Order: sequence, then C-alpha cells, then structure tokens
Amino acid sequence: MCTRCCCPKKDRVTPQGLFYKDFPHFVNADGEYIFCRYWEPKTPPRALVMVLHGAGEHSGRYLGVASMLTKHSLFVFSHDHVGHGQSEGRRMSISSFRVYIRDSLQHFDKIVSRYPNLQVFIFAHAMGGAIGIYVANERQSYIAGVIFIAPLVLLNPESTTPAKMICAKLMYYLLPNLSLGYMDPRWLSRSEIEVVNYQNDLLNYHGPYRIKFTVQVLQALAKLEEVLPSISWPMLILHGDADRLCDIRGSILLYKLACSSDKTLKVFNKCFHQLHREVPRVQEEVLAMIGKWIEERMPSTQQ
Repeated sequence: MCTRCCCPKKDRVTPQGLFYKDFPHFVNADGEYIFCRYWEPKTPPRALVMVLHGAGEHSGRYLGVASMLTKHSLFVFSHDHVGHGQSEGRRMSISSFRVYIRDSLQHFDKIVSRYPNLQVFIFAHAMGGAIGIYVANERQSYIAGVIFIAPLVLLNPESTTPAKMICAKLMYYLLPNLSLGYMDPRWLSRSEIEVVNYQNDLLNYHGPYRIKFTVQVLQALAKLEEVLPSISWPMLILHGDADRLCDIRGSILLYKLACSSDKTLKVFNKCFHQLHREVPRVQEEVLAMIGKWIEERMPSTQQ
C-alpha cells in the first residue's frame, strides 16, 4: 500500500495501513508524515514534556513514563522518528542524523506555540538522548530540564567493535545497506516479560543495523563533544552499569563536561539498557526519582 506523497493527503496511510487523517501527525520538511502521541493531564498543565525515543523503537513504548508524568500535571508529547513506528520513511535509514533533530525541533516549536507560557522538560532515551542534547541546546530559553536514560553519547565497544566501525566508514559509499548485525533484545532489560514484549511489538524494528545508519550516528556523536561544554540546563542522567548498547562512559562524559550547576548522575548497579523497563523494583525507583526531580524544578509561576 502506498504511503508516499503521490497519494492525496486524505489517503496517506501509515506503514501499518492506518489513515494519517485519523491520528495526530505532522509533515516534516521532506514531505514525510510523522506519527505523534499526546498525553494530557486531568488538570491544566504546569509544564510540557517532550519524549524522544531510542533507535528501533517508537513513542508508544513510553505509555508508562507518560502516565507518571501526567499525574504531575504535565502535558506529554512525542512522535515516532522518521523511519520508525508509524511514521513514514525507510526503516532505520536517514540521509543525515540532522533529520531527527530537525523533525524534533519542528514538533517542539509546534507544541510550544500552543502553550507559549509553559516551559519544557525533555525525557530522552538512548539515541533520543543524542537528539535531545541538540534540541535542548537549540531551544535553551524554553528548557526547564532534561532527563536522560542511557543517553547515546559514545557507542559501546561490545556492541560495535572497532573493526566493524573501520569497515563501516570504508564501505559507506560502496555498500551503504550492508548489515552490521542485529540488536539482541535480551540486552534491553533483565525482565523476561519486557524482552518478550519488545520482540512481540510489530512497531519495533527487528531488522539489521546497516552501515549507512551507523555512520550517520557516528558522525553526529563525533560532534557532540564540542556541544557538551555549552550545556547549562538542569539535567538528570540515569544509566545501568551493565548496559551493552550505550556506553556508560558517555553518560560520565556528559556529566563531567556539561557546565550545568544543576546536574545529577545516578548509576544503577547490574542494570541493563532500558531502566524504565527494567525489573519492577528498578522501574518503580526510576519513575519515582524522575517525578521527584521534575517536581523540584517545576516552574512555580507562569507568565
């Protein structure tokens, strides 16, 4: 079924065959339809939270996080990155990492224009962490704080070896779609239920990670170290020390280089990549910590 711009606007459908006209979405600068999700609090919102998901997943996996945030009277908004979930675009393939940042800024500005008197928190996981750093730095005047869970600042050498990276850079122009291997869902969480849920979720990407995508990510990360010293917004960084997907040294580097006076790094012993989907005890601790952190930084009055 066609999902591209040759179809009339009213007939455009998600990769799963749903009509975009029936769901929240926006159209990015390339004319691609981006699927959105919104969670509204029962009371007037005190602030906004933008959720930026990781590579290969989608915004719907953050229902638990969003439910907690709405209880704090926060309006939560998110979208599936291009090539992810129910958004258009070739799966896990981009011309530039900047596309993710550009689309996120577009969504950010769209919601801020609706709530011009509310400040924004960003909740970012994994690859969403790299996107979130760029977004927050380009919209600093709006940012009340950023919460990171296992942000992608450095690639973990266990999941992507130096040999694979050298090969990726050499073959980038010759074989951009060459596979570099698959992500093992067992690395996401120690909870068997969460691993099975990930495997059974058809909106997640279950294919191989390819050279073109990996090199685009590498190039974005190479520029991050120049950005980190300019960070001045409050931030909370949470990372499991058994994470095999996003190197915990990246979180340590983010914490050390950022000039923020309000910054916290919390390391969770023996925990895996998705702390918000870890074993129940860890999930509860993580969500409670995030809720408390936001409450302590919530703007007391609005203009």
